Amino acid sequence: MNTSQRYTLGKTERLKSRKLIEQVFKQGKAFSIFPFRVIYLLKVLDTNAVLPITNQSIRNTSDHLQTGFTVSTKYFKKAVDRNRIKRFMREAYRLQKNELQKIVVEKNIHLAIFFVYTGNELPDYTTIFDKTAAVLKRVQKNCNEQTKADS
Repeated sequence: MNTSQRYTLGKTERLKSRKLIEQVFKQGKAFSIFPFRVIYLLKVLDTNAVLPITNQSIRNTSDHLQTGFTVSTKYFKKAVDRNRIKRFMREAYRLQKNELQKIVVEKNIHLAIFFVYTGNELPDYTTIFDKTAAVLKRVQKNCNEQTKADS
C-alpha cells in the first residue's frame, strides 16, 4: 500500500481547547530559538487509546499532535501584521511536521506545542521556515529523550 505524505493542518490538529492550552502553559516545558518561544506538553497514551488530557478517543493520527500559534500585540499593533506572521508560522509548520508526527504516532504519545513569536520585526518567510525546522528538530530530540526516560 502506497501512503503518500499529506501536508495538511486540519481542525483536529489545532490547539483550541482552553483547558489544554492552560495545561500546556502551566505544566509544559519551554525553550527558545529566536524568534520563537516554544512551550510543549508531552503525555504518553495508554493502550486503550484514550487521551489522558481531555478524555477523548483518538480517531486518527492527527489527534496525537496539536499546535497553537500566537504573536504579541506588544510589538505588532496592527492585526494585519500579526495575522501575516501567524500565517507564515502555520505554513512552515504544516510543511515540516510530518517527521514529528510519525515519531509521535509510533511512540503512542500526545504532544501539544505552542509557538509564541517573540521577535519585534516583521520577518520574511524563509527565516520563519528555517527557525521552524530547528524548533521541530529540538522537539523531536526532547520527545525521544523523554520517552526513553519514561521506559
